[in-house]
Amino acid sequence: MLPDGVAASRFLGANGCEEIYLSVEPPAGTPPGFAAQLAAVEARYAAALDSLGLGADTAVFRRVFLSDVLNQAYQVRGSALADNDAASPVAVSIVQQPPLGPDKAALLAYHVRAPQPLVKQRHGHNHVLVTRGGARHLWSVRLCGGAETAPADAEAQTRHMFDALTNALAAHGASMERHCQRTWIYLKDVDVFYRDMVIARTALFKQHGLTAKTHYIASTGIEGACAHQFDVVSMDAYSNLDMRPEQVFYLNDFDHMCATKDYDVTFERGTRLSYADRRHYYISGTASIDNAGRVMHRGDVLAQLDRALENIDAILRSGEAGLADMRYFIVYLRDRSDYDAVRARLSARMPGLPTVYVQGPVCRPEWLIELEGVAATGAAEPALPQF
Repeated sequence: MLPDGVAASRFLGANGCEEIYLSVEPPAGTPPGFAAQLAAVEARYAAALDSLGLGADTAVFRRVFLSDVLNQAYQVRGSALADNDAASPVAVSIVQQPPLGPDKAALLAYHVRAPQPLVKQRHGHNHVLVTRGGARHLWSVRLCGGAETAPADAEAQTRHMFDALTNALAAHGASMERHCQRTWIYLKDVDVFYRDMVIARTALFKQHGLTAKTHYIASTGIEGACAHQFDVVSMDAYSNLDMRPEQVFYLNDFDHMCATKDYDVTFERGTRLSYADRRHYYISGTASIDNAGRVMHRGDVLAQLDRALENIDAILRSGEAGLADMRYFIVYLRDRSDYDAVRARLSARMPGLPTVYVQGPVCRPEWLIELEGVAATGAAEPALPQF
């Protein structure tokens, strides 16, 4: 029995390796102060791990969502949610995206339980290398300029954080073009700085061989902030350092959505990664858009939610999956007053699915809501590597 405020989804592959996603929020009645809410999230997470029989060695990734990162991050770094176990490191993202409802903190966590324990190694302050079945998975978190004394422009900061990622990949004999599968990019004021980030990212991608004729990377570009006062751009990323080209398939449904290049942005709608016994579907931030790139249902958040879900289902169907295969959602809302209606609608459609609701304006002001997440299905492709 999971404690109040916790939802979990589990996927068990034929090889005996189980993946678990959890969302955790303070339960109703938690005192409003941040310390009490953080303690409630810690306690509920620990109780959920105990209920599921998950040890510290299974933890791979955590993202902690905060309402005021500059005043709260230091408390998270001193908590059980931080990466404080040198023997079993965890990639921990800390981002200011205020949880909705009365909460000041929320958690999304990813665990892997396998017949043979994971091998986890910390590489610098921002990277954790997880080795499983001979494949190396690099989780990169809190990549940013570290600007604490003076502001820098968004283009320069974007170049800096992508340079940090490419340097980390190169240290393992990998590249962004071949091995990075997912990025999450946070901008302090998305309405102001998004275009500068896109310009810098497009130039960097071209430099590294990612173009409209090759491919891009599944991504979410959304409002958020790291714990440095003058950073305007920050990023998390996931890379599979041993991914073969035949394992990767880019997801699109042009009856529902146009290619992102048609409106001058550079990311994939979704990416499917296939293994011998499973497929992972990394779904980029998806909103209410039609096949000509136009915003649909302006001013109607519930209609936009329905269209975004329709689009995600179409993306998944292009890779032989569907909404029922989703393992979690993050829901970004521009207007926090839409939370109750959106939560009621989505909970009715996807009951029990781990879901984190945060305030995070999307890159176009007319988009009131955006969703992202991961799906997983079984597979029987013995010629491919094991996960």
